[in-house]
Amino acid sequence: MSQNSYDIAIVGGGIVGLATAYKLTIQNPNLSIVVLEKEKEVAAHQTGHNSGVIHAGIYYKPGSYKAKNCVAGRRELVQFAKDYNIQHDICGKIIVATEESELAHMDKVFNNGLQNGVEGIEKIGADRIREIEPYAKGIAGIWVPCTGIIDYADVARKYVELIHAKGNNNKILTEHKVTGFEKKGNTTDIITGKGTFNARYVITCAGLQADRIAKKEGKKSDSAIVGFRGDYYDLTEKGRSKVKNLIYPVPNPKFPFLGVHFTRMIKGGVECGPNAVFVFDREGYSRTAFSMKDTAEAFGFKGTWKFFGKHWRFGLDEYRGAFSKTYFLKRLRKLIPDLQMDDIVSARCGIRAMALGPEGEMLDDFKIEYHDNAMHVINSPSPAATASLAYGNEIALMAKEYFKLA
Repeated sequence: MSQNSYDIAIVGGGIVGLATAYKLTIQNPNLSIVVLEKEKEVAAHQTGHNSGVIHAGIYYKPGSYKAKNCVAGRRELVQFAKDYNIQHDICGKIIVATEESELAHMDKVFNNGLQNGVEGIEKIGADRIREIEPYAKGIAGIWVPCTGIIDYADVARKYVELIHAKGNNNKILTEHKVTGFEKKGNTTDIITGKGTFNARYVITCAGLQADRIAKKEGKKSDSAIVGFRGDYYDLTEKGRSKVKNLIYPVPNPKFPFLGVHFTRMIKGGVECGPNAVFVFDREGYSRTAFSMKDTAEAFGFKGTWKFFGKHWRFGLDEYRGAFSKTYFLKRLRKLIPDLQMDDIVSARCGIRAMALGPEGEMLDDFKIEYHDNAMHVINSPSPAATASLAYGNEIALMAKEYFKLA
């Protein structure tokens, strides 16, 4: 086998691509694997820009792929973090209902948690809310003791280390942007800006670029990726005294996001947010970033218009939060009424890849598509980071069956 020939090439060095490579090295130790990442380092986008929560698995529809993999993946992740001394804290969180209209959906969330096997959850009242989070105010809530915090970039870097350790032929190559694919008999040439790599099989886990990479390989999909930016504020030193760990609202079932919340970070500080606004640049980490290509593609897809048609009021509300600190603070005060303007300061943002179907429906679960000698992870929504080990294992097993790996 030549220097640039591999059994499997994985496109994308985010946490899902790396977890898949790691699990493949365990299941098939004789295979040679290359991971091609376009950025200077792994975990540069969604993995490195999320809030670092180890999700319990309480929100997700019972029986769904992500419900099963979140609970199993969380437990495996926590053990992995213990085994490799990755800083983490199973600090627990509260989900807080602040008005009567939220109670029915709070009950549904709680019942989902029970059906999903989330351990230790309990319904709590106003007094217990204050006991756990003295500044939070609500009429009822859910205590989720198995929720935690971690830095997922740390986890991704550990995957890299272990992939290299599993075999001399395995490579993780950064600054290798994939620009095209060429079929060569039973193999594929993967063309990058730094050379061409040949592989028997291809797995793409390209996150924000998932639909484009699949299309380059030849897979036509009826879904498309649309980016949504989440803006965060940090609590100032004064504000940090008002949050102990994690405080979440009851999610609004009409909208596709969890709502602004408070998250203590594993490496210090407390974040609050995010909102969720459509982005005109899939990888533009500022409020005014603009890409003509990204904008034209998003608005050229009929599913985008249909999604906006369903959720335009929600979208306008989110944009108000993006450009008005006063409005953002108002939303945060729903959970912590005593929060003041000088308690928060504008901070970073992240962008999530949301896969939309042709009718504007949000693809709420993991989605993998197949084409010739390639598998494409089209959608890997939250809790992909929490579930990365379980999800990587599933993809590796799918690859074994689809590619007929020995």
